[in-house]
Amino acid sequence: MKLHVLNTGFFKLDGGAMFGVVPKTIWQKTNPADTDNMCTWAMRSLLIEDGKRLILVDTGIGDKQSEKFFSHYHLHGTDSLHGNLARLGFHASDITDVILTHLHFDHCGGAIAFDTQKEAYRTVFPNATYWSSENHWQWATQPNPREKASFLAENILPIQESGQLQFVERNGLLTPNALPGIDLSFFDGHTESMMLPQIQYKGKTLVFMADLLPSTGHIPLPYVMGYDTRPLLTLSEKERFLNEAAANEYVLFLEHDAVNECCTVQQTEKGIRLKDTFSFADL
Repeated sequence: MKLHVLNTGFFKLDGGAMFGVVPKTIWQKTNPADTDNMCTWAMRSLLIEDGKRLILVDTGIGDKQSEKFFSHYHLHGTDSLHGNLARLGFHASDITDVILTHLHFDHCGGAIAFDTQKEAYRTVFPNATYWSSENHWQWATQPNPREKASFLAENILPIQESGQLQFVERNGLLTPNALPGIDLSFFDGHTESMMLPQIQYKGKTLVFMADLLPSTGHIPLPYVMGYDTRPLLTLSEKERFLNEAAANEYVLFLEHDAVNECCTVQQTEKGIRLKDTFSFADL
């Protein structure tokens, strides 16, 4: 098995929204904001080569939304999903599976494109199975008012319409023999049934953190995003998971940290804290 980091670009979100009740005087030490209180975040995907499988975890924000939409998020950087696939010698048609941790636009927008010739939406990865969970799919297609702006129909419905959508069972495992070597854990604090892939790699357990842990700055338990639908549940889920991660020396792959690709955590007198940060290449 080979794993590759795919950087899809950077965007900005309000620092207060990203850190909830934590005061700016504290969180800006790890995540400095600009004059508009906006912090920079990565959109980092993971590509897994495993035999005949080429598995993509999350797809970034994509490029099909309106200029007005993108103006709110200040996209920047030279990286792109397709550019980094090409750098590795791959094309979108080579992808066999797309695991979508959840269907917020910055995680799944790159899965769907707008075909200007046909004037219709289409899947970007025509030969791939798109993996979600039935619980989350229902949550996303019948969104609550709080999350409605994050669940965009044009990012979601074309997946089902294409016939490429498959659901996983919420038991921590993909459909038997579908994607060997990848386990899934489900978390409900950020959004219903967000799923985190867990992979055995180079003798380590690597966990794709999605929005359970957006950055190293979010490791202390009270550092919970204002975007989370059930913040107290996030807090308890983080506590359980980070204790497990420290005890088992998990490598945490950070999707949104603008600086750090990976980290480990440790138990201290103050609770779980950051241990090491490193690039994925140094794993």
